[in-house]
This record gives sequence, structure tokens and C-alpha cells, in this order.
Amino acid sequence: MSRYLSRRAASLALSALSILMAFGATLAPAPAAAQTETPIKFVLDWKLQGVHAWYYLAQDRGYFAREKLAVTIDQGEGSAATVTKIMAGAYQAGFGDVNAIVQNAAAKPGQAPVMVYMLYNRAPFALIAKASGPIRTPKDLQGRTVGTPAGGAAARMFPVIAARTGIDATKVAWTNVAPNLQEQLLLKDHVDAAAVFSVTSYMNLVAQGIDPDKDIRWFHYGDYGVELYGNGVMVSQQLLRERPEAVAGLVRAINHAVRDTIADPDVAIAALVKREPLLNKDLEKRRLLYTLKTVMLTPEVATQGLGDIGDARFARAFLQLKEAFDLPRVPTAAEVFDRRFLPPLAERTVARR
Repeated sequence: MSRYLSRRAASLALSALSILMAFGATLAPAPAAAQTETPIKFVLDWKLQGVHAWYYLAQDRGYFAREKLAVTIDQGEGSAATVTKIMAGAYQAGFGDVNAIVQNAAAKPGQAPVMVYMLYNRAPFALIAKASGPIRTPKDLQGRTVGTPAGGAAARMFPVIAARTGIDATKVAWTNVAPNLQEQLLLKDHVDAAAVFSVTSYMNLVAQGIDPDKDIRWFHYGDYGVELYGNGVMVSQQLLRERPEAVAGLVRAINHAVRDTIADPDVAIAALVKREPLLNKDLEKRRLLYTLKTVMLTPEVATQGLGDIGDARFARAFLQLKEAFDLPRVPTAAEVFDRRFLPPLAERTVARR
């Protein structure tokens, strides 16, 4: 009898153990990586272009995943719109214009996103004119008509370059044009010049069979004392406050992909074209190389590395923005840019092309 009970008890114990093991399996915690993965909605400044290639390269090479980030990337509607989309809570991070951050921080303290990785060391604002035309210096714009999209940043910043080149701004006429028609109207002489975003306009000219280096005169604002920085990676106040480790991981992943892109532009463009096969990869590679040359790999970047800014220059840029936009106040640098998340200088150093 005792032998029967012991066997029965053992059988019941085994059954109970099996049930507990099965039950326990259903309650087993998810893998640590899945539990701690941070979702980040990231918005670009515009439709897909070569200057966005590093974000997709970071995805393909697992740089975001390695930082336990689940990053989804959406196309944008303008560099300034990135700021407003993040302020509205639709996105936690994005690629947009630091000058738009300054303007919003001046008017709405504590609400604007913060730049954590500067990509465009020079703001890509420029005035362009036909090389065959009469405009040979910025002062030649007096008595001429300049085309610009309504509210275009290059036109808004014109008073700053005018003051530094001796232009009487009251003698320059402006006409609003559709963004996609700027170059066409210039080439057809409907306007004498255009105020443009250079990294976009350059390739628009190429696409129309124009050699932008020979057929067009470029007056880059940065060559005439305008000290503005341009686009970079920005994050929301909430992400900065609640998930600083995610911000640091985002910056590390993007910095790694940017350096990879500089070393091998073709592999980065391939990652971009995977998302939009209709893109002309040769044109987008040329856009990327032009951007690297003109607004990213500057002498300043050669000394201080990718992603950072010069504090004294940044302060002067704020004053230029106040002059151009009549800001109600000048925000502090800390309200606009946070360098705490930058990788060490050795990981951000690249040779100038």
C-alpha cells in the first residue's frame, strides 16, 4: 500500500511540475532587448535625397538596433517643419534646421526641440544668377528681381548678407515662386536671381541639363560673413529628459553611419535607393558629394569633428538671427544645442575631402 501511494505521489508531483513548467513558460519575460527597445519616430527635412542616405545605412547595418532603438523614418516637408512636427509631439526626433529651433526657442522657451548632432556646418543658403548675366557681385542685385518661395529661409536671411556686402536692400525686388520652379524661372529670365537652398538647387540644375559650376554664379551666404549653421539631428524635450540614453544611442548610430557614408558613398546611396527605387542614384550620389564638400566637411569640422559647433560662432549666429527675424529675445546656446551626447572626438574626426 505504501509503495502504491509513493508511486502515486510521485506521479502527481511530476504532473504538477509539468503544469507549473508549462504555465511558467507562458509567463516568461520577453527577451531583455525587446523589453528595453525604445521606439523613435524620426522625420526628415524633405523627400528622400542623397543627404538622407546615412539614416538608412544605419538601419541596414544594425546601428540603431545595437543601441536598442526601433527607429522609423518618415519623409519631411521642409527643414523648419521638422521643428514644428517635433513640438507638436508627432515625432521624437528629426533632421532639420537649427535656425528654426532658435526662432521657436526665442518665442516659446522650453518647448522647442534641441539639436544634438550638427550635420550642416554651414547653412546652405545662397543666391544664384546666370553666369552669362549682369550679376557678378552681390551688389549687382540692386535694381534686380529675385525669386523665392513664400517664406523661404534664404530670402528671410537676405538682410544679413545685404548688410555685410553693402547692398541697399530697398533696391532689390522680390517675387514669390513655387519651390520647384525657382531654377526654371531663372533660366528663362523671368527673374534675375534666386534665393535658394544650395544642396537642393544644385541638383535641380543638373537635372535640367545645366552645369551649375559653369553656367551659374553662386553667392553662398557663408562666404559673405553669415555665420549660421544649418541642419542637424534634433530631439524632443521629452525624449531628452526621459530617455537620455536613447538620445546618446541615436547620436552614436548616426555618427557611425555618417562616417561610413563619407568612406564609401556608394554603399550609402544603395541603402537609400532600396527605399525608393525610382531615385536616380548617380544624381543623388552627386548631391551627397556636393553637400559633403560645401556644407559639411569644412575646416571647422576638420578640427572639432562631426556633430559639434563653435561656441563663439554660434553666439554670433544668434545675433544675426535676431537681426533678421526681430526675435523677442536671444535664447541661450544650451536651449538650442546639447553636446553631451557626442561620441569622443576620435570617433567624429574625418579628413576634409
